[in-house]
Amino acid sequence: MIILFNKPYNVVCQFSKHETHQSLKDYIPIERVYAAGRLDTDSEGLLILTDDGTLQHRLSDPRHKLPKTYLVQVEGVPNEDLIAPLRCGVDLGDFITQPAQARIIAEPAKLWPRNPPIRERRAIPTSWLEIVISEGKNRQIRRMTAKVGFPTLRLIRWAVGPHTLEGLSPGEYKQIEPI
Repeated sequence: MIILFNKPYNVVCQFSKHETHQSLKDYIPIERVYAAGRLDTDSEGLLILTDDGTLQHRLSDPRHKLPKTYLVQVEGVPNEDLIAPLRCGVDLGDFITQPAQARIIAEPAKLWPRNPPIRERRAIPTSWLEIVISEGKNRQIRRMTAKVGFPTLRLIRWAVGPHTLEGLSPGEYKQIEPI
């Protein structure tokens, strides 16, 4: 079984109770399913869960190179030259990222409002990027955009491989058959 879940902002990727945040158990009443990968508490979007350990490993292991698509709201207004380093690999000090696909996009039309809203500053505009990576180290997208001068304000994982958030509102899930 595969469950596609649209993880809201401020939800932790664990089923056990958390002192200050809601957890997966508050949204998914299905026993013995486990997350294939994770999303930080301050990130939103697609989380895949399964009851199949082999499938869980295949979905989350970077060696299988499933592309992960993120919609990223950043502070500032980048141009193609300024985001070009994302496409080449970014030296984050402890590692150099693999080249990403990165493009400037319009604000996604079907996007839900974040609760709470992002911090906005009147004098600094925001922009949206679509970034696709096949690795997924801790806070990698946030670190990459900050390194090229555009700190991440909102991060939404839209897709993992062929699976997307299409039709799922925050906090909703659906069960699908394995491919």
